[in-house]
Amino acid sequence: MELSRQIAAGFSQWLNCVAGVVVATFGRIAAPRLVRLSEQTDGTFAVEAPGAKFGTASVRITNGVATCSGEAGAILKGSQIELAMRPSQFLFRPLELPRRAAEFLDGIVRAQIDRITPWTASEAAVGWTQPTDIGGDKISVTVAAAPLTQIAPFARAVGALSVKSVFISTTVPGPYKAAIKVFTQSAGGTLELRQVRRLLLVGFVGASVIAGLASAADFVIGGNLQNRHAEVARSIAERRGIIRAGNDAIVNSALARLALRKNQTPADVIVLEALSNVLPDHTYVTELRIEGDKVQVIGITNDAPSLIRLIEQSPHFSHATFFAPTTHAPSDPGDRYHIEARIKPVFAPPS
Repeated sequence: MELSRQIAAGFSQWLNCVAGVVVATFGRIAAPRLVRLSEQTDGTFAVEAPGAKFGTASVRITNGVATCSGEAGAILKGSQIELAMRPSQFLFRPLELPRRAAEFLDGIVRAQIDRITPWTASEAAVGWTQPTDIGGDKISVTVAAAPLTQIAPFARAVGALSVKSVFISTTVPGPYKAAIKVFTQSAGGTLELRQVRRLLLVGFVGASVIAGLASAADFVIGGNLQNRHAEVARSIAERRGIIRAGNDAIVNSALARLALRKNQTPADVIVLEALSNVLPDHTYVTELRIEGDKVQVIGITNDAPSLIRLIEQSPHFSHATFFAPTTHAPSDPGDRYHIEARIKPVFAPPS
């Protein structure tokens, strides 16, 4: 029972991972329109989007509920929303770090949230600017933070307006007005994730049913094919038996010829061993060629003429002769000989 629960939990986790990948991929391919809601001094949010007239569309958030004026509702529907809030709602802290810390900036900044702000990393919405080189192998970033209890209601209120996703940003006070993203919430992602997960589950069940039907068809059809295969195999065996019975004499004759040829053909290993037993210690073989019943030996020796006699005395060789002149090079320790001989079979064919 415990094993079944573990398998079900693992399968559910796998479906969530695959659905998340599918949703993220389609999100990158078909990115929604970006609409900016800029917070005004009176607490309303002006809609800034292509085609929207400035000042005619706005959003007001009161007690966690967003209300639209003008054409704001139609503009926001299905869009990605940037909620640009005033810097007065955030706490800003400069942070100096070693240059190499830029590779691990996310972890380093979040690890110091409780030191530079009144909140812990889990209690705060946090963002920071791009690193700036300040010399001395150091960089500087400006961290913006605000309590989640203050920021999250704005994102939830806008997310209820049928938007695709919401992220909250602000700007660093000063002349450069660097933008910082501090919070992100996907409004439509959960629904899409459930839909994709449901489709994956249906597809998996359908594939399982098809696989089951295929297995059943394989069992029925495969059994029939196996019976037919057995009948064909029996017929082939009968035909082979008839052919074998009619050709025993021919086969036996062929085997006899092969055995005769085997006994009349010298083995290379026997030739090599016979030469090693015949040649004296002062003789070296540098090249050995065996072609049919003929062997050619090339090497260096102190007494080349005596090799002819020694090879002739062996029961394995006959007709030993020099097939090239015997030479002597200054670098050789003896004479270079070239001897050719006939190989005699040593095993008689069976009677």
